[in-house]
Amino acid sequence: MNKIDYENKRLNQIKQAKNNKLLLHSCCAPCSSGVIDRLVDFFDITIYFYNPNMDTEEEYIKRANEQVRYVNERYGSKIKVIIPPYDNQRYLDAVKGYEDAPEGGSRCEKCFALRFTKCAKYASENGFDFITTTLTVSPYKNATLINTIGEKVCEMYDGVSWLYCDFKKNNGYLNSIKNSKEYNLYRQDYCGCIYSYNQMKNRKGTL
Repeated sequence: MNKIDYENKRLNQIKQAKNNKLLLHSCCAPCSSGVIDRLVDFFDITIYFYNPNMDTEEEYIKRANEQVRYVNERYGSKIKVIIPPYDNQRYLDAVKGYEDAPEGGSRCEKCFALRFTKCAKYASENGFDFITTTLTVSPYKNATLINTIGEKVCEMYDGVSWLYCDFKKNNGYLNSIKNSKEYNLYRQDYCGCIYSYNQMKNRKGTL
């Protein structure tokens, strides 16, 4: 089975796009720093920081504030940032029964679907043409899984298309590290949920 070139699919979408309002789901400022520059010349971008998976409200606010600071410092008023209220219970309900799944497995699938669905709903209700996510800038995230879920979610909402992505390509991840250092961004060492936090602590041998 041939591996799909999502980078090439995205470039073809850009060439064919008649409208350019993009709602970009962002998981954190560091990841977005490796993505926005790839899109800003082609789309009218709004950042949608929806991450109910984060284990505490303190962590959510910390990452949200870093997202706003980075966008303001780098792009000024050109890009708007939307931050829905923290709602961890919705995440816990979505992954119920999958708590012990390994990182990158079925629990993450439920999490991606939850976040992309919220994003697509907002996009449909507010006149956006595309949605996509910064998640694929990470070398630890499965681009095929993310794009497949994104496609399926967008099929449920009129007028919204999924913009294909594999932003780790073409030095996307390296650029996110470079920009994080330049802007002194807070870089976390776990995805945000309590389950990945515990797994991270176990890997470090501190539990």
